[in-house]
Amino acid sequence: MTREANWQPDVLGEPFEQLTLPLEPDAEGEVVATLVRYAPGPRLADLRFGREEAENTDVLYVHGWSDYFFHRELAEYWHGIGARFFALDLRKYGRSLRPWQTPGYIEDLAAYDEELEAALTVIGHGEGAGGAHPGTARPHRRRLVLFGHSTGGLTVSLWANRHRGRADALLLNSPWLEFQGHSVGRAALAPIVGLQARVDPRSALPNVDLGFYTRSVSATMDGEWDYDLAWRPARGFAVHPAWLNAVLAGHAQVATGLSIDAPVLTMLSARSTILPRWTPEMMSSDIVLVVEDIAQRTLKLAPTVTVTRLDGALHDVFLSRMPVRQQAYTRMTQWLRAYLT
Repeated sequence: MTREANWQPDVLGEPFEQLTLPLEPDAEGEVVATLVRYAPGPRLADLRFGREEAENTDVLYVHGWSDYFFHRELAEYWHGIGARFFALDLRKYGRSLRPWQTPGYIEDLAAYDEELEAALTVIGHGEGAGGAHPGTARPHRRRLVLFGHSTGGLTVSLWANRHRGRADALLLNSPWLEFQGHSVGRAALAPIVGLQARVDPRSALPNVDLGFYTRSVSATMDGEWDYDLAWRPARGFAVHPAWLNAVLAGHAQVATGLSIDAPVLTMLSARSTILPRWTPEMMSSDIVLVVEDIAQRTLKLAPTVTVTRLDGALHDVFLSRMPVRQQAYTRMTQWLRAYLT
C-alpha cells in the first residue's frame, strides 16, 4: 500500500480514514472518487469470527445506486478474519459527490475503471503490480477480493471480466444483473432509453421509488441504520436516461455470458416483495430486485459460482436484521474457507 498517500479522518470516525482520488474532469468539471479504509491498531484475536480465513487478503467494497459506504460492522467482520478492508465511494456518490454534479451520473459503467484502478494502485493491486494468476502459488502476493452490492455488483463483475487474472474472488451482495422486467422488458425498453440518452442524457425520468426500501433500513423509520440521507436519499437519486442506458448495456453483457476467472459468491434474499403499497413482508425480503432472475443471471458470470439464499434478508443482505446478518457472515466465512484459504 502506498505510504505517501495522504489519508484523512473519515466521517465514520476512528478507525476509518479516507483518501481522495483525483480523476479526469468531465463536462461538469472536477471529478474525484474516495477510498475509505478501516485502520484500527494492533488487534487481539476476534472471538466472534474465528480463525483468520482472510489472512493476507485485501477486500475492496463497491456500493450500489443512490448509496455510499457507511457499514462499520462489515469492515469489522473482515478485519476480524484477518483481511485489510477498503471501500470505494464512486464518482458523484457519497464522499465523492460535489455540489455542482449530477448525483450518480455516468454514461458507461466501464468509466469506473479509472477509480477502480486508482484505488487498487493505492492498495497495492494496481495493473502490473506483479504476482501469479489467481489460483497459483504466489507467496509474495496478497489476495484481492472484490465485494459489490447491487449496481456495484454489476460494476465489479464487468470489471473482473475485462481484467481477468486480477481478482482472486468476487463477493456479490444482491447484484443488479438483470432488469426487473427480465430480458423481455429490457429488450423493449433499451431502444427507447438509448434514444433518450442520445437526445437528452441528463433529463429526469419518472421516479418509481416510493421510499419503501428506506423505510425498511433507516433508523428514522422502521429500520436500524443511521446514515446520511443526503448521500442516500429516501427515494433515491433522480434517474437519467444515459445512466439507465449504461446499466441496461451492462445487463445485456451479463445475459450473453461473462468469463470471470475467479470464484463468485452471490448472496440473495430468499424472496422478493415488489408492490406499489407497503406491507410488513418488506421488512424481510428484497423489495428492489426480482431475486429469482438474479439467481439465474449470476450463473452466467463465471465457471465457478455459488448462490446462497437467506430467508428474511433485505436487498442489502448486510442491512438485514441481526439473525439474518449472522447467518450471512457464517455462510460467507464458510465459502471463504473453501475457496480462498
